[in-house]
Amino acid sequence: MKTIAVIKTDFPEKFGIPRQSGKIKSRGVIEFLGEYNNPDAVRGLEDFSHIWVIWEFSRSKTEKFSPTVRPPRLGGNKRMGVFATRSPFRPNPIGLSVLKLIEVLTDETGVRLIVEGADMVRGTPIYDIKPYVPHSDCIANAVGGFSDEVKENYLKADLSLFPDFPYKEELSAILEEDPRPSYHDDGRSYTFSY
Repeated sequence: MKTIAVIKTDFPEKFGIPRQSGKIKSRGVIEFLGEYNNPDAVRGLEDFSHIWVIWEFSRSKTEKFSPTVRPPRLGGNKRMGVFATRSPFRPNPIGLSVLKLIEVLTDETGVRLIVEGADMVRGTPIYDIKPYVPHSDCIANAVGGFSDEVKENYLKADLSLFPDFPYKEELSAILEEDPRPSYHDDGRSYTFSY
């Protein structure tokens, strides 16, 4: 597959990235590459509120196939079939995210999409972009399987020590989702850059 763009986000590493798109209002900039850096390629896209982004789990490639994974939604203690999850450890490392389209920019520097809800590490290769079409993409009575189970958030952030930090809302939301692996309940310390 051809890389058509890359995304710039506030996530320089995998740990701490939201586990699903749209959960955190994290901004990103999709920058088109080469022949795809053409304003005609995005003509009409500004009329849509959301887009589907097909991308590569570029930092989670694995050579060995595992038919099961441990989803964080189940505390990381129960194995589920890889095709019943959104785990990055897949036979083909392809991700799918629905992102809010904030703005389409086309100028002398190229074509860029300003998006919100990004769940990708900085520099992630983008394979395709498609408009989100509510009348066909939204299924009112869909069932979410084990993902409908509620996991209590138990990590609360006190960012009052950083009154001038401009991304307090986003960082608080990331921390409330508790990015730590649930199956490591042994007092380990975790850090991430944002």
